[in-house]
Amino acid sequence: MMQLRKFKQLAAWAFVGLLTSWLVSCSTANVSTNTQQSTSGEATIEFWTMQLQPQFTDYFQSLIANFEADNPSINVNWVDIPWSAMESKILTAVSANTPPDVVNLNPVFASQLAGRNAWLDLDAKISDVERSSYLPNIWKASTLNDQSFGIPWYLTTRLTIYNIDLLKQAGITEPPATYAELADMARIIKDKTGKYAFFVTFAPQDSGEVLESFVQMGVTLVNTEGKAAFNSPEGKAAFEYWVNLYRQGLLPRESLTQGHRHAIDLYQSGQTAFLASGPEFLRTIANNAPEIAANSAIAPQITGDTGKKNVAVMNVVVPRTSKHPDAAVKFALFLTNDENQLTFAKTANVLPSTKQALADSYFKDVPDNASTVEKARVISANQLQQAEVLTPTLRDSKRLQKAIYENLQAAMLGQKTVNKALEDAAAEWDSRV
Repeated sequence: MMQLRKFKQLAAWAFVGLLTSWLVSCSTANVSTNTQQSTSGEATIEFWTMQLQPQFTDYFQSLIANFEADNPSINVNWVDIPWSAMESKILTAVSANTPPDVVNLNPVFASQLAGRNAWLDLDAKISDVERSSYLPNIWKASTLNDQSFGIPWYLTTRLTIYNIDLLKQAGITEPPATYAELADMARIIKDKTGKYAFFVTFAPQDSGEVLESFVQMGVTLVNTEGKAAFNSPEGKAAFEYWVNLYRQGLLPRESLTQGHRHAIDLYQSGQTAFLASGPEFLRTIANNAPEIAANSAIAPQITGDTGKKNVAVMNVVVPRTSKHPDAAVKFALFLTNDENQLTFAKTANVLPSTKQALADSYFKDVPDNASTVEKARVISANQLQQAEVLTPTLRDSKRLQKAIYENLQAAMLGQKTVNKALEDAAAEWDSRV
């Protein structure tokens, strides 16, 4: 998965250490409408985003100017952080008790720090009326133990982007709707064209697409007590699905080491037939490989027997130790209100997380002679009605992904049987401290 290369599904998860954080802090760009503490202002808050420069500099400068005009006692400093550096930088800032006031993260990573009481309890700061403006399932993604730690911002849902010519060469008339169909087509495409149907990553710290596929195939990942629930018949079937594809040579070998970025590279070089990704990457493909883009079409997201479809969420959080929590919450609500979400969604080719913004005709009407990007927008928005955050909000959800992916890899390489890999993954998750 959110131009908005930030929806590379928040791909980098590792804490790269204090040294990296220090280097990043020295080089990070700080773009602000107000770069110094105002002598007349009552509060100056710092707002961190993830790699949204330079594409959206004008948008944020205008948004901050409007907010400051409406709230003359509050000044906003905008700091844009490189995607790969955000985790180490926010971990360091929180640990040093010098956090920003509003931070753009995603629920999976933010929940890890929510479990350490790093974020402000928003239930005590946001009214029911304000909360009701957001899509309920999306709001739920930023809760832990029934406590709200984040405010939803922008969203994407995966689509299937496919190469029309490769499908024709393989004698396939329609893209797959399910993982079962995908496996069948993978064999046909390899036999007829010598190319792979698709790429998916099993790199433990990268995309959660495979983990989400388990849920779409009917697997319960954890039970109500947080213990492994995937050591089940459904879990075994999901393990076997991916292991068999790899052992049969229907997945590229680099699936074990390369991340989601490699999926885009393979697709735009004409080496794969399908790309599961957000619609924001259509423009990337058009810029990098215009011939492939012209030969591409889009279809709804591939799913399992459950019919479930994913949504990737970006949110904003307020650190518990913010010196200006009320001003920070006010700005976070302004950033994510109906009007500003709609404007940003149109600018960035993403989806909003508020009901009113999503109801706009922009997400419902397909123009005559619509481009692939315009068609993708409507399909993506329609999917949002059935979409949900598929992986549970857990304090250490990346550890769950790591346990499953590493044992999947072992089974793919013949180092373990599927049964042993499944048992070891469950035992590793349950043994966590």
